[in-house]
Amino acid sequence: MLNRNYKKITDRVHKEGSQSNRILKHMQEGYGITPITALQNYGCFRLAAVVFDLKREGHNIETTIIRENEKKFARYKLIPNV
Repeated sequence: MLNRNYKKITDRVHKEGSQSNRILKHMQEGYGITPITALQNYGCFRLAAVVFDLKREGHNIETTIIRENEKKFARYKLIPNV
């Protein structure tokens, strides 16, 4: 069940110049993004939450789990509409 206030929350989150918009623009330019990139470049501690909201808005975002040095993390990439 969706939160009844979801629309209000996303309207507030996706304002011009917000972390969400900057992260979306990053992906629209063809780049993937990882949590460390989001933190370093955009000050975003909760990339998964931003991606969740963007997916709910209809953006097609692919998630790939990367394993490096015995650690796992996600890389997100926007799949353009054809």
